[in-house]
Amino acid sequence: MPSIWSRRFTVVFVDRTSGVGRRATIHLGWTLATVAFLFSVPVLVGLGIRWATVAEIDSLRASVATLGAENANFKGATGELATQIVSLQGVIDELAVRANLDPAAARAMQKLPAVIKNRAMGGDETAPRRSAMVAAALAAPEDTFGLLRDALGRLELGLRSVRTDVERREALAAATPSIWPTVGWVSSWFGHRQDPFTGDRGQHYALDISADKGSPVVATADGVIESAEWNGNYGNLLVIDHGFGITTRYGHLAGFAAKAGTRVRRGDLVGYVGATGRATGPHLHFEILANGQLIDPVGYLGTVR
Repeated sequence: MPSIWSRRFTVVFVDRTSGVGRRATIHLGWTLATVAFLFSVPVLVGLGIRWATVAEIDSLRASVATLGAENANFKGATGELATQIVSLQGVIDELAVRANLDPAAARAMQKLPAVIKNRAMGGDETAPRRSAMVAAALAAPEDTFGLLRDALGRLELGLRSVRTDVERREALAAATPSIWPTVGWVSSWFGHRQDPFTGDRGQHYALDISADKGSPVVATADGVIESAEWNGNYGNLLVIDHGFGITTRYGHLAGFAAKAGTRVRRGDLVGYVGATGRATGPHLHFEILANGQLIDPVGYLGTVR
């Protein structure tokens, strides 16, 4: 049986008017192949378009997923920045309140020797460079968030340093004598005076505040009682260590209201006016020492009582 590719058909075309005829030979195999090709072209084109469309849709889905992830990251970054800003605002508000020291304590603190004030000095952090902020504006969004986080982090560190400085200033202000230890009148000032026992001229490195016997004596600043005991000419002597190299002494007391090791705050009762030791009458012998050196208390206690 002949192959489909070898089979041929002859088609005769006759013009009825002239009677002229024409023949055309058709190869069956090639004719079928041509028809099949013509039918397959639209199908192939359709399949190509479908595959291209599916690929494009997949690409769009991937892009949407990527944008969704980036959007979530940006939302997270924005939330972190907002939290940092709120936290920093809280620190700033706190520092604004705490920076306002008690006027009397602040005034007394300014009179302290420089070596003592320097102990309360803190350092500052360098602010983020402006060029970095400009670069952030020109960078990609994720880089901008990173630089902003870094800038806020640096600012937070700087504020922590400032808070530490404020805390130390608060501690120094609390440790600086700034109120009178008892209510009375000054019977002997700091400096030259005539000795009440011998009549000789000499130095008096304290304030003598005359008051009724038993009058309350209070701590002039925060601190820890270093000792409360008899001490020769001082009689009953109470010593308070305020830190930062500041010490106060309260002499000739009739009695103690606190014992060694007790932490006291400014204004707390620590003893009572008396005339123990080398004293001519009831009064409080009050001394302030800065780094072991006796200094004039009047400049620290404000208005003379």
